[in-house]
Amino acid sequence: MADYSAFGLVRRRAPVAIGAEDAIERLRAGRGLPSSVLPYGNGRSYGDTCLNDAGALIDMRPMNRIVAFDEQSGLLTAQAGLMLSDVIAHVGPKGWFPAVVPGTRFVTLGGAIANDVHGKNHHRRGTFGCHVVSFTLLRSDGKVRRCSADENAELFRATIGGMGLTGLILDATIRLMKVASVDVNECVRGFSGLDEYFDLAEDADARNEYAVAWLDQLASGAKAGRGFLLTANHAEDGAVFRAASPRRLTVPFRPPLNLLNRWSLTLFNRAFAWSKARAEGVRRSSYESYFFPLDAVRHWNRLYGPRGLLQHQSVVPFEAARETIPAMLAAAREAGQASFLTVLKRFGDVASPGMLSFPRPGYTLTLDFSNAGAATDALFARLDRMTVEAGGAVNPYKDARMGPALFEASFPHWRDLEALRDPAFLSDFWRRTAQKLPASEAGGRHAAE
Repeated sequence: MADYSAFGLVRRRAPVAIGAEDAIERLRAGRGLPSSVLPYGNGRSYGDTCLNDAGALIDMRPMNRIVAFDEQSGLLTAQAGLMLSDVIAHVGPKGWFPAVVPGTRFVTLGGAIANDVHGKNHHRRGTFGCHVVSFTLLRSDGKVRRCSADENAELFRATIGGMGLTGLILDATIRLMKVASVDVNECVRGFSGLDEYFDLAEDADARNEYAVAWLDQLASGAKAGRGFLLTANHAEDGAVFRAASPRRLTVPFRPPLNLLNRWSLTLFNRAFAWSKARAEGVRRSSYESYFFPLDAVRHWNRLYGPRGLLQHQSVVPFEAARETIPAMLAAAREAGQASFLTVLKRFGDVASPGMLSFPRPGYTLTLDFSNAGAATDALFARLDRMTVEAGGAVNPYKDARMGPALFEASFPHWRDLEALRDPAFLSDFWRRTAQKLPASEAGGRHAAE
């Protein structure tokens, strides 16, 4: 049976789903649609931007064919259900790589566009949407539109980062990045606190294609904010391509309790810090280990137990980061919440063509928590307030609980997307945020719920 859950596994419903070919036939004919539909890629969104309990999901995964690839220009055209893992397998041996990859390769092409995903090189390449040349979009009026920066430009901008609400992406053409190899030369550098990290970060971005920091969120006192800065560049003399290693580890079922608790995370952080300290300096790393380390364990999200995983990802402007980021980490410690994966990255000023793109100049902090109910809700409300007061935003496709006011504070121009949303396409996220706000009100409220 196909799985149509979100990655956080907070909800346990069995949604109605229809196949891609069936949905395309219905949309073209303008008949037999449920009350609403929503494209479903591979369910790597953490919250409910990929869910539609009041209607139906359109399973796009069977639409996974590569249509064309030009080895000279690096232009790839493929159906929207193709996984980035398959893109890499096809173009890697020919010396190409996606210009932007998120933290997992198991996302679909359509999902990467709909969420305008970012990677470890936003400072140089911007978001995934910056490398989308064009796509074909099927709307509920039965018409297929080719969208690009020059053709149906407003729909092009609305669809990139539009969370699947503008219609059904059938196929897309993206521009890839030429690389000497898919391997990277990774440099590991430890830092004792966030001030040291901030002193290093801008120069690290200037010198490297990729940069990301791992933080020990549980460290307090003099050790608070310690971590490792992991920078990388594609190796000039590495493997042009190697087949992805089979995933030998799997979590076969959801345990009856959360296994990623404060005690297990303390041990994990110590082990991770020990391993990275031993690896300080430059070393050759495979693309899998640098870009997609968690992909090595199938269904790792099940380790959070029966109540699932909640992620909070925020971005705050450069001028507020040195004060706000340490305060957010302190808030999590004070709440007794342990973040399994705590990541800090620097966004650059490369603008996305998308209307509702999440990245903007500043620092982005990602925290993963076991869902502890009211205690986690209270912590997230506090983190939300800190984000908004700093002039930042919360990431919708990592969210499972933000309210309308927080959404508007993060994305004050959401009505531009609503004006172009296909009336037949809707998600649970849009129902609980945008549809509870006045449709004609100008501007944002700038206050978190």
